Amino acid sequence: MNFDPTPDQAALYKEVLGFARGALRDDVAQLEAAGEFPRAAWDRCAAFGLQGLPIPPEYGGLGADPISIILALEALGYGCEDNGLIFSINAQLWACETPIVRFGTEEQKRRYLPGLADGSLIGAHAMSEPGSGSDAFALRTSAVRRGDAYVLDGGKTFVTNAPVADVFVVFATTDPSRGFAGLCAFLVDRDTPGLSLGRPLGKMGLKTSPMSEVFLDDCEVPADRLLGRPGGGMAVFNSSMEWERGCILASTVGSMQRQLERSIAYARERKQFGKPIGANQAVSHRIADMKVRLEAARMLLYRLGWLMEQQRSSSLDTALTKLFLSESFIASSRDAVSVHGGYGYMTEYGLERELRDAIGSSLYSGTSDIQRNLIAAHLRL
Repeated sequence: MNFDPTPDQAALYKEVLGFARGALRDDVAQLEAAGEFPRAAWDRCAAFGLQGLPIPPEYGGLGADPISIILALEALGYGCEDNGLIFSINAQLWACETPIVRFGTEEQKRRYLPGLADGSLIGAHAMSEPGSGSDAFALRTSAVRRGDAYVLDGGKTFVTNAPVADVFVVFATTDPSRGFAGLCAFLVDRDTPGLSLGRPLGKMGLKTSPMSEVFLDDCEVPADRLLGRPGGGMAVFNSSMEWERGCILASTVGSMQRQLERSIAYARERKQFGKPIGANQAVSHRIADMKVRLEAARMLLYRLGWLMEQQRSSSLDTALTKLFLSESFIASSRDAVSVHGGYGYMTEYGLERELRDAIGSSLYSGTSDIQRNLIAAHLRL
């Protein structure tokens, strides 16, 4: 296997990196303190084409292959320090756009994909409920057929992008007794009567990525907004999770590259007891571990992209990648803070923010323990 990028893929990486460094230089600390969603930066990303990466050209996107998308997101993470913005983009790419691309009708694709690609629409994914987190299919939101519509009732929580979203992919069950076979997915517009939002939810990190609860009270959705076939919600969810778990952390590889370079520079410049702190084994070994994690994470990610292109990826491959990248991002973020000592702990240097952002990666899109369960199941343990 040769994981070297093609000339076109290398050019895309370079273009995205240049864009991120030049156009995404907003004051993240100020945005985070205000809990503000960076809509202007979102629009710049859309104009550049990032939100259209997986969308076919006939619907306004780039129709990029998996490795190209992974490289673009890696470059975005390398050049942009706003992990919240990047997380919101990823949430739309994998949990809203790709389900529509794969399962949407022609009318649904033409209604939603162009706007999602050009930034005029923002998408959200409503699956988690207060009583069903890791047990994703234990949801209680109901969908009752009534003539040419479905009536949805229930509540969702931890919905990324909800406060700014224009369209929601909502999961509900038509018959709880049928288990997975009763699960359905629906495209619900923000202005649909009966859909309302709870207060914004505060988070440890990723503060520029807005999140809230979503409530559905006698919410009538036209039957032609059913995404996929009746009872096919599990296929929609599993497909989006395979893409999400595999690709949502591609940007963290770029972040780890940036952390490593910054830590090396600091270890060379900072002197204590008459010598650079990098001459101390405790510091140099920590940086060496950061390098090992970065290269191993990159190879797992590129391998997964190659498998996706060959249509050979599996839940095992995505679980391995999601688990290792999330745990590596946390460990390297912690090491970067430690290398910088007291300065790493200070808000103005941004390293403590990156550590707070990293913690969430072991929770969203399936916790690290869920990924271990998936891996163990494949090993028949």
